[in-house]
Parts: sequence; structure tokens; C-alpha cells
Amino acid sequence: MRRRFSRQNKERKLTDKKDNAIVRFYRETVGELRKVSWPTRAEAMNLTAIVLVVLVAMAMFLGLIDLIGEQLLQLALGV
Repeated sequence: MRRRFSRQNKERKLTDKKDNAIVRFYRETVGELRKVSWPTRAEAMNLTAIVLVVLVAMAMFLGLIDLIGEQLLQLALGV
């Protein structure tokens, strides 16, 4: 058996969706943020320290590669 909706219900649903789009977005966003497993302060500090150490190490590595490449290029060009 098919379910039938009255015309008034259809119109009301369309109006609710149009009028409450911002409210619905806000509610859904809050609902999703409550599902997030947030790190503790200690975990956040540890992960931040790891990121900073890797950042510095990569900067030093790339700087060294750049320096070596520059020296090889100068040697090849005879400058």
C-alpha cells in the first residue's frame, strides 16, 4: 500500500526545508562535532611537538640538499 501525503504536508515540508536551512546546518554541525573524539591536552601537546620536530628536521634536510645541489651546479658551471 502506498503512503499518501496531503498537499499541505508536502508544502509544509518544503517550507521547513527552505526556512530552516541555516538552523538545520548548525544543528547537524553541532551533532557531528559531538561525535568527534577530541584529544586530551597532553596528547595535543605531544602531537604538536612531533610535528614541530619533523618540520625542523625536514627543513634542515631540504636545506642541506639545496646546498649540495648549489655546490654541484657551481662546480659543473665552473663559477
